[in-house]
Amino acid sequence: MHISRTLTASQVQLLVVDVQERLIVAIRDAQAICRQIERLIEAARILEIPIRATEQYPKGLGHTIEPIAARLPEPPVTKMRFSACVPELQEKLDPARAVVLVGIETHVCISQTASELISAGFRVLLPRDGVGSRNQIDHETALARMAGFGVTVTTCEALLFEWIASAEHTNFKAISKLVKEFDA
Repeated sequence: MHISRTLTASQVQLLVVDVQERLIVAIRDAQAICRQIERLIEAARILEIPIRATEQYPKGLGHTIEPIAARLPEPPVTKMRFSACVPELQEKLDPARAVVLVGIETHVCISQTASELISAGFRVLLPRDGVGSRNQIDHETALARMAGFGVTVTTCEALLFEWIASAEHTNFKAISKLVKEFDA
């Protein structure tokens, strides 16, 4: 059986993990990571890609930062586990769609979520510029580890163009605008 290496918008869903007020301040390149996540959410909204989000212990770590929270179509699922694979979220995920995973921290919540999603049979795509950790070594080690257990490591911009597949796509101009707008 042939399995496509690329996935269009109708084949994916976006999962935003724990981009919270008290966590984000310690993350390397936090502003750039948040901009990439915002861009992916905007593209997902344009392309009607399902978007889900989580918050880790919001009582202690605060809520999702405003620029991202304002773009989410529904409130994040609250969790205490590091993995986002909690029943309240799993019931919302479409098993027929791959999961594009973004958020923080790469070596904790992202890595554990990716591992559980792969074990549950999901295809997982991870844009390396849409995830982050406090320390570069943790971030880089987690990316390599996840690639080793089957996660497809990519970039946010690569995903945007993969989702539309062609300059003839109805939303090509809108996606191209997002690329230019968020690079500025």
